[in-house]
Amino acid sequence: MSKGDKVRTDGGDGLAQNPFGALSGANLPSFAKASEGAPSFGQSSSEGGSARNQPTAERNRGRVDIKRATAGRGGKTVTLVTGFAGIGLPEKEQLAKKMRAACGCGGTVKGGDIEIQGDQREKIAEILRVAGFRPVFAGG
Repeated sequence: MSKGDKVRTDGGDGLAQNPFGALSGANLPSFAKASEGAPSFGQSSSEGGSARNQPTAERNRGRVDIKRATAGRGGKTVTLVTGFAGIGLPEKEQLAKKMRAACGCGGTVKGGDIEIQGDQREKIAEILRVAGFRPVFAGG
């Protein structure tokens, strides 16, 4: 391959045609920037500069119960999250994955409920609040 046949990888010349160039004259609606309107992802509307930069839950996705249980587990404590309405198994698995990562422990989705090893109710409640649920501590 001669020197002239190589493709430049340093950015070289600009594109011959801008694929988005025609959009500027298409009379598309303009949108407010994040700094002008409502708080963006990671900002809280009720707290000015919170120490935790977590997104606010704009929608109420319903009540979920958080229980601590040991029955049938050889004395080991698990945290059960029950009462999900209107969400499917893939979303429950994603929530369980977030909970496992935040708590640093194991867990699973079993029978439509999320089981997390250990007594992790406070951390799990915060994750559920951020996801838009209304967590309630139930049982003992």
